[in-house]
Amino acid sequence: MVRKLSGNMRIRVHRFLPVTEAEGPGQRAALWVQGCPIRCPGCFNRQTWSFRKGCWRTVGDLFRQIAEHPGLEGVTFTGGEPFAQARPLAALGRACRDAGLSVVTYTGYNYGRVRRSKRRDWKALLDVTDLLLAGPFVKELVDSSRPWVGSSNQEFVFLTDKYCHLNENCAPSPNNLEVRIDKLSGLSLNGTAPESDIKAIRQELARLGVHLSVESKGAS
Repeated sequence: MVRKLSGNMRIRVHRFLPVTEAEGPGQRAALWVQGCPIRCPGCFNRQTWSFRKGCWRTVGDLFRQIAEHPGLEGVTFTGGEPFAQARPLAALGRACRDAGLSVVTYTGYNYGRVRRSKRRDWKALLDVTDLLLAGPFVKELVDSSRPWVGSSNQEFVFLTDKYCHLNENCAPSPNNLEVRIDKLSGLSLNGTAPESDIKAIRQELARLGVHLSVESKGAS
């Protein structure tokens, strides 16, 4: 259960997927937070930059929705910039860890900066994270050969031994995309892929008169 003191904490959310296989190891819930102070040139998720958009969700509400899917391996925090909302995400991550789920967290900050920070909320989020995907997207260093990241400078930081096996096994694994069909929102795409691939999908769907909503860590 979510701890009583944290259940009413709020997170500004851009998007939430209760089940995905494209946002980290295994089958996971994925939470895109709204708001990013880093704003990497070439970022494919510019719609997540503003801190005024999105909607508020409580930690308790999100955890209950995650807990409705017993087959999940874990949860992924992406964005936007998760460390801009580190305190409530740490509370959600702790609830997920207590329930036996793993936590993958993205950040556009370099790991060294996060690790050296004296901010308690940043440390709290690190403490509940199993795998940290760290570093800004650099469009000059585009790399789609590794899963879940878009440029070669971005680090896989194993904060627990949960996913240490990926240190040797993930390099040859390509990125992947998921296409979803929803009665209300239509077609949507999530995952990581070169921007050229996503543009090609957009153009083909536009030719068919279909609008595509994209949530991707796409590379330029």
